[in-house]
Order: sequence, then C-alpha cells, then structure tokens
Amino acid sequence: MKNYSIAKSRRIRSTPYTSRIEKQGVTAYTVYNHMLLPAAFGSIEDSCNHLKKEVQVWDVSAERQVEISGKDAAKLVQLMTCRDLSKSKIGRCYYCPIIDGNGNLVNDPVILKLAEDRWWISIADSDVIFFAKGLASGNNFEVQIFEPNVDIFAIQGPKSFSLMEKVFGKKITELKFFGFDYFDFKGVNHLIARSGWSKQGGFEVYVENTQSGLDLYDHLFEIGEEFNLKPGCPNLIERIESGLLSYGNDFDNNDNPFECGFDKYVNLDSEISFLGKEKLKKIKKDGIKRKLMGVLIETDKIHLTKSLNLKDDKGNFIGDLRSACYSPHFKKVIGIAMINEPYCKPSTAGLLEIGGNSLAVKVCDLPFI
Repeated sequence: MKNYSIAKSRRIRSTPYTSRIEKQGVTAYTVYNHMLLPAAFGSIEDSCNHLKKEVQVWDVSAERQVEISGKDAAKLVQLMTCRDLSKSKIGRCYYCPIIDGNGNLVNDPVILKLAEDRWWISIADSDVIFFAKGLASGNNFEVQIFEPNVDIFAIQGPKSFSLMEKVFGKKITELKFFGFDYFDFKGVNHLIARSGWSKQGGFEVYVENTQSGLDLYDHLFEIGEEFNLKPGCPNLIERIESGLLSYGNDFDNNDNPFECGFDKYVNLDSEISFLGKEKLKKIKKDGIKRKLMGVLIETDKIHLTKSLNLKDDKGNFIGDLRSACYSPHFKKVIGIAMINEPYCKPSTAGLLEIGGNSLAVKVCDLPFI
C-alpha cells in the first residue's frame, strides 16, 4: 500500500505543538476540525501498552472550543443539548449530546461552564459553531459566539497524576472527574480539567497563553523521564476496547442518541426546552430499531476505510461495521457496529465478507473492557 502525505493549506491548520511532535517522531496525522491531529507515533499496539501502564502527552489542539457568552448564553447552550443543564455548576464539565430538529446527533462535546453567562463547547469533529450561530440568529438571542484561542494538550495514563502533582502540587490530584480549576505555572494560570479521551485517567490543559503552554509542554518532558513519559495521541485500540465512541466514525447526523446508548443524557421528563425534544419522545415511545454494539471478529488484522456490511448465515443484513482494530488483549479484531433488531443482543452470530474471506463475527455489549 502506498503512503500519502496531507497537502498543507490554510484549510488545514497546524498546532502550536506541531514542530515539537514532529521532532518527537509522529508517524501519522488525521484531520479533525480542519486541524492536524496526531494519529500515531510508530506502533499503535506499543503505544496502547505504554498508555495503559505509564503516561503520555497528547497534542489535541484539534479539540476546538466554541465559546458562547452573553445574556442568553445558558438558553442557547440548553437549546442545543438534550441533557438537562438547569442545575449545572461553574467549574464542571458535562458530556452533552447536541441534537438537531429531527432528534439526530450533531456532535457529542464536553461542555465547560466557566460562568453563568460563559460556556465552552469542547467539540468533536463537526462545525458546531455554525449550528450555534444559526440557532442564535433564529431565536434572536443576545450572545457572542466565536472560536477562542485555546489549544489543548492532554496528559493521559496512570502515572499522569504523579507527573502533574510534581508540577502543580497535591491540589491537582484532588480534582474530581470532569472537574476543572485554574493552576499557576510560572505566573500564568491555566485551566486544567480532569478529563481526556481515554479510560486510563488524566488531565487536559486548555491553553490560552500559547507561549506559556509551550513552556509547560517542554517542562513536562524535561521532568517526565522518571515516569517514562512519551508523546502519544488518542489510541484506536484503547478507545475501542473502552467503548469510547467517535463522532464521524461510529455515529453521525443519521443516528439518534438512543441508538448510540446515550439514554442517560436525554432528559425528556424535565421542563427544559431543547431542539428535537418531541422527535426524541416519539423515538423513545416507538422504540429503536438498531443500536451500537461491540463485535468480536475472528481475524488478527483489518484495514477499515469505510463501513462494511455484516450478515447472518442466510445472507440477511444485520448491521454495519463502523470502527475496528486488532486488540492484543483479545487476540482478535474488535469493532463497533450499528446492529439492527432483532440481532442487537449479545452472542448474536454473523459474518463479515472482506478481501474474499468470510469471517465469523459475534455481537457483544460495550465497552469491551
């Protein structure tokens, strides 16, 4: 297979850390929110093993922010998400599916409440800013909506807590999951959240002062040798094993939150008003016809560039495979698939035709681990 590079242009932005991660050995990029996102530093399997045992620093600047502030900021944020934010607190992060008028998913961001009238929507890969501006205009909300200069890097892995304590003291280890606070580094305050796109624990630094952020990034590597610190990135194996869903890969604007297992974030019984609420009530009443599930595939390699059909032994379509990778833990390929009724139950058997081979598939619950 040939290797291709990404042509540079103003449509694809680099990050403040790009020159550093290229010196550190990045071997692949993807494009996320019109920005470079590192996708590999050599072997994904080796990186996965390291992430589960040690600590990594990730350049996730592509996790862009949409800032909504002003008199009607809370109204607009609530209109966008099916999660009830009426009792939300300043200093907390909230996982909030964003819904359109048909009840389908626009994005699944983490929303940070900075103040009663100021919010950051930390988005997955879709243009939420235009969605927000359209709703604000249509409802005559008094808000300001823009992309602030925020470039995140993440510190992930079980040793992330010891590393960050060495820099910021014991206080940072006392942050509750999805909590955030401001921490000083050489005279500059940084918003740091206990969060990140792995199940291995860690933090995300929301860098507004670029130079100070670069200094902190460098400092972590200067002192990180005792923790076996390495550069890394969101890991395909770890995130599929952990059941961390990816917008644009595992689901998109054709899917609704019930199909994706987001039931606990859909608050239909509260008095809040949000886009698509009546549609979601009907979907819940009628019941879903398909659901995102895990699948175990009897092979040790796969290269997935598009969704692939899954069938039963009679040739009936049972669903489509959306993400997959080889898992060293299970010693076979695991994946995330949208499975139709009545097949979306654990232990359902199926077949995947790929490369002229017919591979046995077994449906299972998420997460794998």
